[in-house]
Amino acid sequence: MPDEPTAAVRYKEIMSGARRSADEVREWERRRVEELESQIAGAQDRLDRVAEQEVAVQERTHRWWRMACDNVDRLSWIEPGDPPNASPVARSEHLDQYLEEIRTSYRELTKAVAALGWRARR
Repeated sequence: MPDEPTAAVRYKEIMSGARRSADEVREWERRRVEELESQIAGAQDRLDRVAEQEVAVQERTHRWWRMACDNVDRLSWIEPGDPPNASPVARSEHLDQYLEEIRTSYRELTKAVAALGWRARR
């Protein structure tokens, strides 16, 4: 039995392993907190940028809408409707495409109003 560790030695080994494990878990938790805080900060930055972009796009589209109304106001037989609302299903990755469609539609409207000639105007 001399090769067998005593209960006290075995207890010290177990406690040492438990402390080491607890230290490793604390370190992992600390690193994970830092990682999550970094991800949260990055997400907040992206939200802030998207919110600013949304305001800019709304201002641009409102400006195009007013210019389109100014073109249509020259015609006595048509009334512009309500301004368009933001689409809840629009995808941010297609923003440039959406803006190009608005720009193209505005140009087409301007050309169509100009093509009507003086007889169709007030």
